[in-house]
Amino acid sequence: MIALEGVSLQRGSKFLLQEADLSIFPGQKLGMIGANGSGKSSLFKLLLKQLHADAGRLDIPAQWRLSHMAQEVTDVERSALDYILDGDTHLRELERAIAAVEDDGEKLATLYGDLEQADGYTANARAAQLLDGLGFAISDHQRPVTDFSGGWRIRLNLAQALMSPSDLLLLDEPTNHLDLDATLWLEQWLQAYDGTLLIISHDRDFLDNVVGRIVSIESGKLISYSGNYSSYERQRAERLAQQQAAFAKQQEKVAHLESYIRRFRAKATKAKQAQSRVKQLERMEAIAPAHVDSPFTFTLPTYEKVSDPLLVLRDVDVGYGDKKILSGVNVNVAPGQRIGLLGPNGAGKSSLIKTIAGNLPPMTGERVTGEHFRLGYFAQHQLEALDMSASAALHIQRLSPKASEQQIRNFLGSYDFRGDRAFETIAHFSGGEKARLALALIAWQEPNVLLLDEPTNHLDLEMRQALTMALQDYEGAVIVVSHDRHLLRNTVDEWVLVAEGVAREFDGTLEEYHVWLLEHKRASATGQTAAQPEATASRKNKRQDAAAQREQRKPLMKNLKKLETQVEKLTGQVAQVEADLADTALYEEENKARLQALLLKQSQLQQQLSDAEEKWLEVQDQLDQLNS
Repeated sequence: MIALEGVSLQRGSKFLLQEADLSIFPGQKLGMIGANGSGKSSLFKLLLKQLHADAGRLDIPAQWRLSHMAQEVTDVERSALDYILDGDTHLRELERAIAAVEDDGEKLATLYGDLEQADGYTANARAAQLLDGLGFAISDHQRPVTDFSGGWRIRLNLAQALMSPSDLLLLDEPTNHLDLDATLWLEQWLQAYDGTLLIISHDRDFLDNVVGRIVSIESGKLISYSGNYSSYERQRAERLAQQQAAFAKQQEKVAHLESYIRRFRAKATKAKQAQSRVKQLERMEAIAPAHVDSPFTFTLPTYEKVSDPLLVLRDVDVGYGDKKILSGVNVNVAPGQRIGLLGPNGAGKSSLIKTIAGNLPPMTGERVTGEHFRLGYFAQHQLEALDMSASAALHIQRLSPKASEQQIRNFLGSYDFRGDRAFETIAHFSGGEKARLALALIAWQEPNVLLLDEPTNHLDLEMRQALTMALQDYEGAVIVVSHDRHLLRNTVDEWVLVAEGVAREFDGTLEEYHVWLLEHKRASATGQTAAQPEATASRKNKRQDAAAQREQRKPLMKNLKKLETQVEKLTGQVAQVEADLADTALYEEENKARLQALLLKQSQLQQQLSDAEEKWLEVQDQLDQLNS
């Protein structure tokens, strides 16, 4: 097994790990989680012996073979297939040894036996299966690695890691550059893997379906939770609740001790006792308050004016030049509609998104937008459009030159760009920070249609959850492509399947889409067409109910916001009257009339405030019933 005992790891002045312990047993599948910068990737480097612990002991069985997914983008002229085969270094050594043998038949026979033992005769087929599963076309197999973009090269690195025979496999964000189809394939591959697996991932569904244990980096410690990610969430919530209770009790004791020390430190008869209390206070274990709230608490505002429909594609053919990709596309986007785009890799989802966005003109047919149409478009390569020499605040100022610095600070703070961080150039921002900024820029412009193409790439678990919650409350229309199934399940009401040259409604679930995808691959191999799952009345009713629920929510949300403003205003007025009543001069005889007027006003305002709060509770209760 792998054992970490009292391991400390320091980078600069910061301790990433401090006297951390962890045991990993053969065959276990672990998910590594923790805030960005907490030390997940550094822990992987420690296991790979690229870093050394500052203290403590790390034991890995000497005979274990390690494989890991490289994060750097390799620039080589080798073909994709050869690059994947390079992952099996033992196989390559055998091939070189066989090529070097000249007239020694006995040695050659031994080497060929070793080659068979290493599954060398199936290596090309296995490498081709990896390329196929990760979305590469057959024509890509012989293309040089230099022909592929950065995201596709990362896929090649993943395939190379999977090709390498291993007892311990380390994967750092393996789904970041995958689409949904490749993610589903990788999930199945890892479920069948019989070695020990450690995954860093921010995809909760992926973790749920692959791992049986979660290790969370919290305050420099490695905290282990049994079960998958959903199980971890339940256990952590219980632990934090207990921790919060312990913290509250401790704070009561601390307050009592501090009060005692203040009162008696200076008194000679009590000084000795007071000093003992000081030492007791210093010895007490500090229990950190449970920070269960995410640092991200943003909303996605929508433009106050709206058109119905917001956007229409009518009998549109999608393509480039003379090459048609999709035929006869009809899309009608209404306010509040939630559409998820599904489809095999290369079927035309990205092309359809570009046509919806207006970046790719229709070959035939028409694209019509409503009078008040406002698009917020998050593209896969949105991060590349950011100005690396500008700050997050400057990006906002360019969009709204009249916005005050405080407005910008408050807004960026909800995306966790706080203090001076909002005014630093973004050149050294992480991928996650750049993705957060790109989303913030879209939200600032208050679109009534959100077009999201893989918006969760580079986002951590907390930011993904915050985005999911913000999309649930968003009142505009949403069209999304994502490999994050948790986000899709919680934000999408209907599906459009892009496949076989058309875009059509898909009457199924994500699980049924997976089944369809497997059937589609099998049918494609035999030249057939995969059938869609049959529509059911319950699914149609569910979509209709969801649409009706959105319509019912709109006036309630509007009323709720109005009442919140009213409560806030009345609270301020009550506070002002109470401040006036605190003036001692008011109680003199000559101010009697003003005092009576203020007391009457206080009574009236308090009654109005009570009525407004009661109405707010009623509306909130109606919303809760709709959401339940």
